[in-house]
Amino acid sequence: MSTALEPYQSGVFDLTHKLTVEKHGHTALITINHPPTNTWDRESLIGLKLLIEHLDHDDDIYALVITGRGAEFFSAGADLQLLADGDRLRAREMARRFGEAFEALRDFRGVTIAAINGYALGAGLECALACDLRIAEQHAQLGLPDAAVGLLPCAGGTQALAWLVGEGWAKRMILCGERITAETALRIGLVEQLAESGESRGHALLLAARIARQSPVAIRAIKPLINGARQRLPDTFAAAEREAFVELFEAEDTLEGINAYLEEREPRWRNR
Repeated sequence: MSTALEPYQSGVFDLTHKLTVEKHGHTALITINHPPTNTWDRESLIGLKLLIEHLDHDDDIYALVITGRGAEFFSAGADLQLLADGDRLRAREMARRFGEAFEALRDFRGVTIAAINGYALGAGLECALACDLRIAEQHAQLGLPDAAVGLLPCAGGTQALAWLVGEGWAKRMILCGERITAETALRIGLVEQLAESGESRGHALLLAARIARQSPVAIRAIKPLINGARQRLPDTFAAAEREAFVELFEAEDTLEGINAYLEEREPRWRNR
């Protein structure tokens, strides 16, 4: 049974009509709740950034799942009505808001999972790309059609997509506007798992429950090392990897994990 996270239900962000949050064990479930197509606007982007900042300080949250409301759309991307008048100042602000929101999602200290329950297009796909893992339902379609309306992906899409699937597929999807199926997304490495219609959220929560069995302190140390290869060659992190291993022994959870294994029992993580 899920319970609402009190700080976010209380109306602190005044965003309950566009983003909803539930707590499932040590997992926060965020639902993009902006029908009919779950588009992103200024309000929801500010809300996502603030929400993740709060979750980052909630020691009881180890993982985050984000999905879309309904059965058809994860998110269709930006609300283009906000950009229809060609106001460059508004365009600049929106680009900044997208960057801040999705970078906060990318840098969340725990593990993030996108449960792609339908179309993930434009900034919708960029939101999923900002997550650590992606589970797509069989009927989902994914794409970055920005160039078809004279725009370009401004929330990390040109960088994150190429990193995940390679330059060729990134160019097909961005330069040619190719929309791909969930099966193709799995084949090229854009998603890590497929699910039947209506089941991506459940699979994501099950995966998040597995993450909760890992040491949250160790996860916080490991994730930046993996992500860091995007900025530097992997070998340059060899020394940092060794140092991070030693630093883990300053944490109570490290000794707990080792001794729980030796004593053949489940570890009792204290997240410190």
